[in-house]
Amino acid sequence: MIELLIGVTILAVLLALALPSFSEWIRNNHVRVAAETLREGLQLARSEAVKRNTRVRLNLVDSLSASCALSTSGPYWIVNAGASVTPAGSCNAAPGTTAAPYVVQASPVSSAAAKVTVSASPVAVVAFDGAGRMAPTLSPSTSAATLTINVSSPTGTCLAAGGDVRCLRVVVTTVGQVRMCDPSQTGASNPTRC
Repeated sequence: MIELLIGVTILAVLLALALPSFSEWIRNNHVRVAAETLREGLQLARSEAVKRNTRVRLNLVDSLSASCALSTSGPYWIVNAGASVTPAGSCNAAPGTTAAPYVVQASPVSSAAAKVTVSASPVAVVAFDGAGRMAPTLSPSTSAATLTINVSSPTGTCLAAGGDVRCLRVVVTTVGQVRMCDPSQTGASNPTRC
């Protein structure tokens, strides 16, 4: 009986020591999944624009309900076709291209949307033209040279700021290149640096 109690005590101590790094791993995993899902959504929008030879947009929205709004911190995204059609107010529309807002696909940035923080700069919408390049969204004044979307965890500080969470960034350039990078990485030869 004493040997069993000693074994359980040792197991409890080991679990207590492993729990903080396991929590950190889970937070980092949520951030990675969200950034990869967002990157895949952007690549879908770009490929649909080339396939259809028309403007296709990825819109960050605050929810997938009928009362949704565009948001630079929206944890959800909608890919829709059309140069000037916004899904705001109809994010619950079924995917299809026969009626506005011409939704191609709607998806949360992460299955655990509350466990990540998304911050797009300078706009909540990125549009791709038929050649796969980034195009003006609703008007030329809303276009950006480069769109940056930061994905982080609301419970922790990014490694780049001296914290313990590996935050990621998704960058879209004017030529339509979509890449994911790590702001905490440095060095000119490091392919994951931003």
